[in-house]
Amino acid sequence: MLKLLKNVDKKSWLFALVVFGLVLVQVWLELKMPDYMSEITVLVQSDGSEMIDILKNGAYMLACAFGSVVAAVVTGFFTAKMSATLSMRIRKRLFNKVEELSMNEIKEFSTSSLITRTTNDITQIQMFVAMGLQLMIKAPVTAIWAITKILNKGWQWSAVTGLGVVILLSVIITITAIVVPKFKIVQKLIDKMNGVTRENLTGIRVVRAFNAEKYQENKFEKVNEKLTNQQLFNQKMFSIFQPVMYLVMHGVSLGVYFIGAFLIRDAIMTDKLEIFGNMIVFSQYSIQVIMSFLMLAFIFMMYPRVEVSAKRINEVLDTEITIKNGKIKEDVTNERGTVEFRNVSFKYPDSDEYLLKNISFKANQGETVAFIGSTGSGKSTLINLVPRFYDATDGEVLVDGVNVKEYDEEFLHNKIGYVPQKAVMFNGTVSSNVSYGDNGKGKIEIDKVKEAVRVAQATEFVEKMDGEYEAHMASGGTNVSGGQKQRLAIARAVARDPEIYIFDDSFSALDYKTDSVLRHELKRYTKNATSLIVGQRIGTIMNSDQIIVLDEGKVAGIGKHKDLLKSCEVYRQIALSQLSEEELAKE
Repeated sequence: MLKLLKNVDKKSWLFALVVFGLVLVQVWLELKMPDYMSEITVLVQSDGSEMIDILKNGAYMLACAFGSVVAAVVTGFFTAKMSATLSMRIRKRLFNKVEELSMNEIKEFSTSSLITRTTNDITQIQMFVAMGLQLMIKAPVTAIWAITKILNKGWQWSAVTGLGVVILLSVIITITAIVVPKFKIVQKLIDKMNGVTRENLTGIRVVRAFNAEKYQENKFEKVNEKLTNQQLFNQKMFSIFQPVMYLVMHGVSLGVYFIGAFLIRDAIMTDKLEIFGNMIVFSQYSIQVIMSFLMLAFIFMMYPRVEVSAKRINEVLDTEITIKNGKIKEDVTNERGTVEFRNVSFKYPDSDEYLLKNISFKANQGETVAFIGSTGSGKSTLINLVPRFYDATDGEVLVDGVNVKEYDEEFLHNKIGYVPQKAVMFNGTVSSNVSYGDNGKGKIEIDKVKEAVRVAQATEFVEKMDGEYEAHMASGGTNVSGGQKQRLAIARAVARDPEIYIFDDSFSALDYKTDSVLRHELKRYTKNATSLIVGQRIGTIMNSDQIIVLDEGKVAGIGKHKDLLKSCEVYRQIALSQLSEEELAKE
């Protein structure tokens, strides 16, 4: 928790100092009221007292009460502002950290867990700072101040108050020790519940298609029931506080009056009134002491869960970034659009087996290099090494003759137009999605957007949409088909005019005619750029300048289509699984 407080800015620390001062004022005003109450009690019991004196002390009490309320309101405002600022800074830092993480680090945290850490966990910290800051200052100050005021009023009353505090603290410590370990379980169960909910929403079509609504409902119910039972247990334990608090509070008050009755009975006549006044004051202050320890108990109730949340946030913030940013931010060679792999091997950090083994090839400017192989052969992983979604375990990946590890990531990515295997659309418009990522040149003009859409063979359906290029695009592209999403994703890459295009199986949702026309137009438009294509269809890749065949992470063959049919058995088998001998001969 202390590590997260480093995110507090200077202005918030100033607010904290103001809060501290206001709390002192608030406590002083609250502790002055019993003194005036004692004075009124003595005046009422004394012969010859003037009504004006009683009213004057009553007015002082009202002034103290009003001043205390004003101080409390202002304190609440400053603590709320401080807590909101702190949560904003932590959330921003956490979001930026997640943006910097590589694929390897992101896999350590589930999506649902990252969502919970960014929302629920930070909210817990915000609530604790907003409420706890006041209580952490007010409770000990009130307790110490009140105790100093009552110590000289009578040791018998002090003993009763001390016994009440001991009972209260014993209950607090016992319950806290039982409940603290349970909060870790609660946060993990919230992660699981978010995960199940997200999975259900993401796969809603499959759920309905297989009539699996009841199965998903039961799956959610199991997690929800575990979370409910755990929360019920925690709340039941905490619910013990309230009856114990009232029992101790009223018990102390009763003890004070009970002892006071004996003290007044045994005192001489001249001391009876003084003892009575002290008893009234002591009963008020003893309640203040009990309430102070109760406020501390409330902090103890909140802190364990906050501490768990803080640790979960720090887990993300302290994650070491394995892919370090390079320093090169400008072209340092005469090469443009070249991609070279030199004896590249790759394995995941938690794996003993290499997924890619000793891959070497070079793609020159203007060439189209395709990758094909069976499922799991490492095609997508290989091209993901170029934009540094992963780093090669061994060997070098070069772009324009420079190792990609030496590039500033933003500069490297500005050289690349990337079309992922799963087309991703963002909430907005067609235009905002196509112009997403402006290659560092400023806003992409609408004419450029239209041209990119035309190259991607998407003009026909876009111009039929309500609003055309400003038509609404739902999050995830749920209001367009899979093929339409792929074409818009291709248009997004085209709009950047990059040196290198990466197509990760980006034509799979297109019909053969659209695929053929799009590739022809793309080849003409990107003639000066290098294209790396992962494909499953022979028809998609057969006209490439180079075809690299992967088999179990190794290069099984490199060459053109016709040459590979003769020299590479793996390629030939893939081709024959899609086309007949006669069709291959025609090609």
